[in-house]
Amino acid sequence: MTVRNLEHLFNPTSIAVVGASNRPRSVGAAVMRNLLRGELAGPVMPVNPKHPSVAGVLCYPNVDALPITPALAIICTPPATVPDLIAQLGARGTRAAIVLTAGLARAHHDDGRTLQQAMLDAAKPHLLRILGPNCLGLIVPTRGLDASFAHIDALPGRVALIHQSGALCTALLDWARSNGIGFSHFVSIGDAADVDFGDALDFLGADPDAQAILLYIESIRGARKFLSAARAAARNKPVLVVKAGRAAEGARAAASHTGALAGADEVYDAAFRRAGMLRVFDTDEMFDAVETLTHAPKLKGERLAILTNGGGPGVLATDALILGGGRLATLSESTLAALDEVLPATWSRANPVDIIGDANGERYANALRVLVRDEGVDDILVLHSPTAVVSSLAAAQGVAEVVGTLGERRRVLAAWLGGDTMRPARRALAKAGIPNYQTPDGAVRAFLQIVGYHRNQALLRETPPSVPEAFEPNVPAARSVIDSALEAGRTLLTEPEAKAVLRAYDIPVVETEIARTPEEAARVAERLGPPVAVKILSGDISHKSDFGGVALDIESADEARAVAEAMLERVGRLKPDAALEGFTVQRMARRPGAYELIVGAATDPTFGPILLFGEGGTAVEVIADKAIELPPLNLKLARELVARTRIARRLAGFRDRAAVDVDAICLCLMKVSQLVVDLAEVLEVDLNPLLADEHGILTLDARIRVGNAVASGTERLSIRPYPRELEEWIELDGEDVQLRPIRPEDEPQHQAFLDRLESDDIRFRFFGQVRQFPHSQLARFTQIDYDREMAFIATVTREEGPRTLGVVRAVSDPDNDRAEFAIVVGSALKGKGLGGALLAKMINYCRGRGTRALVGEVLAENERMLRLARRLGFTSDRSRGGGVVSVELLL
Repeated sequence: MTVRNLEHLFNPTSIAVVGASNRPRSVGAAVMRNLLRGELAGPVMPVNPKHPSVAGVLCYPNVDALPITPALAIICTPPATVPDLIAQLGARGTRAAIVLTAGLARAHHDDGRTLQQAMLDAAKPHLLRILGPNCLGLIVPTRGLDASFAHIDALPGRVALIHQSGALCTALLDWARSNGIGFSHFVSIGDAADVDFGDALDFLGADPDAQAILLYIESIRGARKFLSAARAAARNKPVLVVKAGRAAEGARAAASHTGALAGADEVYDAAFRRAGMLRVFDTDEMFDAVETLTHAPKLKGERLAILTNGGGPGVLATDALILGGGRLATLSESTLAALDEVLPATWSRANPVDIIGDANGERYANALRVLVRDEGVDDILVLHSPTAVVSSLAAAQGVAEVVGTLGERRRVLAAWLGGDTMRPARRALAKAGIPNYQTPDGAVRAFLQIVGYHRNQALLRETPPSVPEAFEPNVPAARSVIDSALEAGRTLLTEPEAKAVLRAYDIPVVETEIARTPEEAARVAERLGPPVAVKILSGDISHKSDFGGVALDIESADEARAVAEAMLERVGRLKPDAALEGFTVQRMARRPGAYELIVGAATDPTFGPILLFGEGGTAVEVIADKAIELPPLNLKLARELVARTRIARRLAGFRDRAAVDVDAICLCLMKVSQLVVDLAEVLEVDLNPLLADEHGILTLDARIRVGNAVASGTERLSIRPYPRELEEWIELDGEDVQLRPIRPEDEPQHQAFLDRLESDDIRFRFFGQVRQFPHSQLARFTQIDYDREMAFIATVTREEGPRTLGVVRAVSDPDNDRAEFAIVVGSALKGKGLGGALLAKMINYCRGRGTRALVGEVLAENERMLRLARRLGFTSDRSRGGGVVSVELLL
């Protein structure tokens, strides 16, 4: 990920148009027209040997003839010319280019490379950044820049749009202008050979002109880079995404139920949710959501009150809310009594609050004042249907008057139903900052988008609970089983092998033995004791029950022999090409009332390993009750995954059914997550059925598909997991201290650590006194993206629990050129070497990942820190003034 030289793309001081033309309807003519129509401060220089001037501007025959080096070049020439042009521009000093030309990925250079690769190779030595190829271009209305061949310009606004489809770009631009919607940036990335979604998100996430970012995505390359940039941007501003291609991409062969169930679109859903983004499903919905998220106060909760002058709209809104998974607020008795005093006797006396069709502005205002005082109401939707006896504008003004006094106390949305006659009322609502919509279901949909967005944001800030038990997998034992299968040329582990891998990860499995013949199956059944289950054993048969390869509740050795012989006959007839290795015999698990679940993992071509949970059994594909998440998991994420399924309500217990041990399920999910992190050879995991009840879990059947690893377990994940390899132990003052990366679950002890710091230590670290750190800030300290940030803590375990002694953190820029560090050590531990150990560890880490320089700012009076920095090789610069010293270490 890099934002290097992107300032020349988004804010150029001069532009060259290579391929500029006077030919009507040509791309070169359209680009020149759009550039000259803008208010760009610098020169626009057309380049074309066939024209003395273009659009009345002096034209230059080639790049070398340009009077100055352009900051940005726009290329609209044939594909074969592009690589050489990029090389010429790079040598000249140009640092950004927009390549509008299509077809570079399909055409080839003389040396066999694609023209696109030749273009990238030509740009690399000069760090020249390329937008495109095959794109519409770039528009930055706030800077007067229209570097595109769009047929219409964009209105200025506060929303940045990053778009992948050039054809849809023009249609969307036309639609937005006709609806009065403006943009801070309008970016068409096309084939995204260089500048991609991740780069654009990193740049625009830090641009104050873009108050929200919209993405239109057809596909993603580089999932980890994308998610890292998206998570960083989503912490600063709303990021909304439309993903095209929601339909299934076609059935694919899978060795497990998990592989068959994990649809690509659901994986994108999981990725967007994990990054804190909000997914919407069309452009209308996208801009409605932006309007709501950027104009209304923050969400207070999810309980919605509906205020309406008509029963029908109120019912429609309620249906949309409940069916969408929302919550209708319950009005308190005091609220009902207060509404009785200001409303006619015929009002609904319930939520929705129907204040009758003749409600005027005063009645709306009075009812709204009562609702905002109810602590059981988080947000309010006000509906209005036009009637002949009252003014719709007056009703809107009454609502606006009340909202103007609320500040941040409540969020109010509105829907004034009707056509053109409602425009004055809607303008009054908009002027008051009230998001308003044309239909009740549209307003509810916007509210649910807000709820969904804030739920996703909460996942970025919530502190996960502690793991309910210690967990140390036997990785070598699991790897040995997998290596043996791969050496034998097999990609599907046998059931006993799969269960051996699960036992290495401390996942409970039913006792299982292998029998090679029906006679041996009888002996095993007798030794285990009835009842037992007998299953066919074959690497060529994944779903054994499909071929009559499963027999349950076998009560004797003779019955075990008979069913095994029958299986041989049946499987030999139904699947004669299958290589039969014998049978598995296992003790029947008697868990009356236990639920059959499925826990699994599969490998997505874009996002790598994914995890699945849902209702299991033989009809799992028909039931299709499942949820998907990306690894790595902590306990909080595991619980969220379980909660997104329909069966979760039953697992919580009802009537005489006891609640299931959900912690055991979540721990199992975490163990499967760790398994795919540790073992890059594992492609699919299927635990089905996984029995679960109040006593815990038990795996009855398991499948694992493996293959030769092409990357390490951590490298193939789209979210970098906790880097356990960076843990180390030191001795400090006679005590063993662990230095390790910080984890989300460290938040409570991190809070306690900060609370113990003396006032001077707080001031030296934060350049001022901080009385209290809110949860959102503590979450930001402890829930870090290990791809672009690192924090090492020194921690010990004492009788009262884990205790943090110090912390050092460094945040690198997207180019990994410079990382800014900060360090603080417990006030009672100064002078004992802990600060030096922590900072040395950070220096080694940054040096190892190729960071060029480690920099920091130190208060001039913090002599202890300045001495430490000098001792470790930092240089200091006091020229900044203001009592602050800049320190830098070249790595």
